[in-house]
Formats: sequence, structure tokens, C-alpha cells
Amino acid sequence: MNRRYFLQQSGMVALAIPSFFHQSVNYTPPYPPHLKLALNAYSFNQALQEGSMTLDHLLDFCAELAFDAVDPTAYYFPGYPKVPKDSFLFDFKRKAYERGLAVSGTGVRNDFTQADPEKRKADLQLIEDWIIAAVKIGAPSLRVFAGKIVSDRNDWKKARQRVIDGLRQSADIGGKHGIMINLQNHYEFLKTADEVEEVMQEVNHPWLGLMLDIGSLRNNPYEEIRQLAPYARSWQVKEEVYVNGEPEKTDISRIVSIAKEANYRGYFPLETLGEGDPRLKVKALFEEAKAAL
Repeated sequence: MNRRYFLQQSGMVALAIPSFFHQSVNYTPPYPPHLKLALNAYSFNQALQEGSMTLDHLLDFCAELAFDAVDPTAYYFPGYPKVPKDSFLFDFKRKAYERGLAVSGTGVRNDFTQADPEKRKADLQLIEDWIIAAVKIGAPSLRVFAGKIVSDRNDWKKARQRVIDGLRQSADIGGKHGIMINLQNHYEFLKTADEVEEVMQEVNHPWLGLMLDIGSLRNNPYEEIRQLAPYARSWQVKEEVYVNGEPEKTDISRIVSIAKEANYRGYFPLETLGEGDPRLKVKALFEEAKAAL
């Protein structure tokens, strides 16, 4: 190949490359939806609390059913609220990896509505401690709460500002460690989709997402879920939703459709509650979700 021919051919290739990379680099959302099934450990709350089930058992169960991931809530680690030794965290991470399981996230129990600044400071420290633990077990996110019920409307407004401040500070800490903070819309301080959406918009932080808890929207759940789906960075998919305050079986196919309409990409954790054998309940919900996907 002579020099002139080489330069001519190189110029033709060079002309072709920019158009390809222009399409790739500048590709913008919506990305195609992609849902991966995970199990929230709270499904086995009683067994994990009383010690008849361990985190190792939980990993085995998830692997047997072929879940993609597990969400091991921090309460079930020994010594909570303190973080276990690194050796325990790393062993958990290794065991999950050996079973082909990702760790979709973990979570703590906090209350940003508290008026006592020292208690809120302690909760922020708890969140920071478990953000660091999340890094060590390979979890990309930490689940937090707004706080408990505040019945007086004047107090509610003050508490709302404390919640916003707490979430913003948590997201700042999460960003420093590369961990997403996911607010779970638990049916306590924040009850409606409008209240949740207003808080998400006001905090407006790249490291704050929503763990969309479908069982905590108690009026017109499917429409409220659709309203909040664009904010979801994770989910809690339960076997029941509440329509006008009354429980009814979740239409899993409908929930999947809403998630896909929002072009959700990520983990889709399942959680079962209430009476009955959690192994059987989780298996039934898993099979239903898998079929819907």
C-alpha cells in the first residue's frame, strides 16, 4: 500500500467514524426499559429478627429462585445500628457474588421530622455509616425515610423543611461516596403522590431518587404510581395495593407496564407482608412478576 492510497483510505474511514460516534455519544433518554427482579429482605422480617433465618439463608433462597439481586435491609446485620466489621461485610459480598446475586441496595430507619437537632444529627451519622457499609457490600443505593406522622398542620410544615434539609444533606454525603439515596414513600409523614413529588422537586439533587413503595399510596394507587414513576430509582413491589384505603391484590402486569412506560431501568425489588409462609408468598409473587416481565 503506497502512502497516497493509505491516506485516501484513512480519510474515508475518518469521515465515517464521526457519524457513528455522533449517534452514540449524543443518544438521549428515553432508554429502553429493563427490569431486574430483586428481593427485599423485609419479606422475611420475623424470621430474620428472631434468628430462625440468617442472611446466608436469604442468599440461598434468592439464588434458588433465580432472583437477579437481593436488598438486605441494614436492620438484619448483626449489631445494627452499628456497622459490622469489614470481614463480615466482605464475606456477605463474596457469598452474594458466588451465588450470582447483585446487591440492589440496603436501607436504614431514620426520622427527619424530629424537632431535636441532636437526634437528626444522629440519624445523619447513621446514614453516613451505612452509606460507607453500602460501598463495602457493593450496594449502589441506601434507602431512607422522611419520618413519622405529624398530625398538626403547622408542625407539619416545619417538619417538612427538616425533611428536605435532611434529604439534601444525605444526598450530599451519598454523592461523596457514589451511593444513591432513595427516599421510600412510606405511609407515614408523606402520604400522597403530590406530597412526595413536591419534596423530590424541592430537594432536586442528582444523588436523591425515589424508592417507589406501591403499597403506601392509599387513594388511587395506580395513577399515583404512574405520577411518581419518573422519579423511581428503585421500587417496593408488594402483593397488595390500597384503593380508597381498602387492600386489594396487586395487578403486577399493570405495575410492570407503568414502570416500562416510564422507561425504568434497574432493580425491581419484591416484598411480601402479613400472614402466611413468606417462602411460598415470595415464590408466588416472583413467578407472577417474572411472567409479567
